[in-house]
Amino acid sequence: MNDRSNFLYPRSRYYGQVKPENLVFNANLQEFAQRVNFICSLETGGKLSPEEAYKQVKKLWKQLKRTKKQLGIGEKPFNPEDETPLG
Repeated sequence: MNDRSNFLYPRSRYYGQVKPENLVFNANLQEFAQRVNFICSLETGGKLSPEEAYKQVKKLWKQLKRTKKQLGIGEKPFNPEDETPLG
């Protein structure tokens, strides 16, 4: 990523249980949070109505829920012994 992308779309390191589905969900969760932040800023600045901001956030939330379900996140309880440490 270039500097502009890193500034606009920062990513934090993942420290949870390392499994492919968890990493994908974490990336989606970070993107969700970033987009909600943009929507809030646009609504606060008067560029979006409260109703439109709500609709957009609700749509993003539904997408995140669908991703969670497709990845099977939360179906098996967390077991610390199963955790693979990051190198």
